[in-house]
Amino acid sequence: MKTNREILSLIYAVSPTLEYESNDGTVTILERQDHKIQQLFRRLKVRIPQYKKIELDHYASFVFLHIDGKNTVEKIGELLDERYGGDAHPLYERLLLFMNYLDVTAGYIRKLNA
Repeated sequence: MKTNREILSLIYAVSPTLEYESNDGTVTILERQDHKIQQLFRRLKVRIPQYKKIELDHYASFVFLHIDGKNTVEKIGELLDERYGGDAHPLYERLLLFMNYLDVTAGYIRKLNA
């Protein structure tokens, strides 16, 4: 098991295949909808959007925009605390849960130093 120091020194980068938009600090993730069944329905002229749009709230957008392949988890936490103060607490517990979701469940980011 990793120590707290090792966890806080992790560096993440956004997956190069992820498509997203950033507008006034709000991030919208664009998930391509290209399953075989969706493609079939499109050929049958059923209107299915090419992308599913997932809009992140201001906290998640702030964190996502600071995942750049240079900032450590600790640095992102410090920036989050500086920006939102007590509203972001419990800081690292929430931040690590969110980043774990982005990495493991969604696959939007990847660890650079594992």
